[in-house]
Amino acid sequence: LSDAENWFCECPKLFSGKLCQFATCDENPCGNGATCFPKSRQDAVCLCPYGRSGILCSDAINISQPSFSGTDVFGYTSFLAYSTIPNITFYYEFRLKFQLANHHSALQDNLIFFTGQKGQGLNGDDFLELGLRNGRVVYSYNLGSGTGTIISKPLDLTLSIHVIHLGRYLQKGWLKVDDQKNKTVTSPGRLVGLNVFSQFYLGGYREYTPELLPKGSRFKNSFQGCIFDVQVRTSVNQEFKSPGTPEGHPNSGRSVGQCKDSPCSLIKCRNGGKCIEGGSTV
Repeated sequence: LSDAENWFCECPKLFSGKLCQFATCDENPCGNGATCFPKSRQDAVCLCPYGRSGILCSDAINISQPSFSGTDVFGYTSFLAYSTIPNITFYYEFRLKFQLANHHSALQDNLIFFTGQKGQGLNGDDFLELGLRNGRVVYSYNLGSGTGTIISKPLDLTLSIHVIHLGRYLQKGWLKVDDQKNKTVTSPGRLVGLNVFSQFYLGGYREYTPELLPKGSRFKNSFQGCIFDVQVRTSVNQEFKSPGTPEGHPNSGRSVGQCKDSPCSLIKCRNGGKCIEGGSTV
């Protein structure tokens, strides 16, 4: 049977899917705690939780380097959520690496990580976030008396992997991106402690719309590409650790895959040539 799109099943009420195999989302056809979304009257899609893939999220995948797909056509972001990072109030340092998807939109307005007072942005101003805007890394935090922001120089897109190291002690924050110079900022007002209660969101967030995030942290899309080797410490004489309880394990996630080595990371062009990836259309 050729799968030419010259046929469709007209489904009776309450059923959907290419073959009317879904009883819409009222009776969730998706397995393993996936989010079911009625795509149309004919179809539903499953947005897979962390560690699952496939049409019905039935395939288990091992994720060591998470790959994020941005914001899908339904407005859902791919994300990982880790437990709240403890003891972050007065001092923290983060290190991470990332690899960008090869499309223009991966550099425009994309969240790398976020944690806030409630995750809803409805009460309390404190937040910490990192993202990409117009090809630059943007690091912002609000301790409750105004936002401090550092914006890097434009990323060198000839690098296949980017490295970020950032931190904060009381009001003073700093950001180091690749081999760019270290940049610093002092947040305004008198408050010196970061009080956040939400989970630590990587690559995106659970909320449906960015409007639910606090003002000043509204990156429109989630990350497009891979983020790996995320580490944090909350005191100078502490070892760096992966976020999560147990360490390195997210509480939840959605639409996250395993990063594949980019073809260009394996190829060295000669005589000054530059490797250009075809880029996916997804």
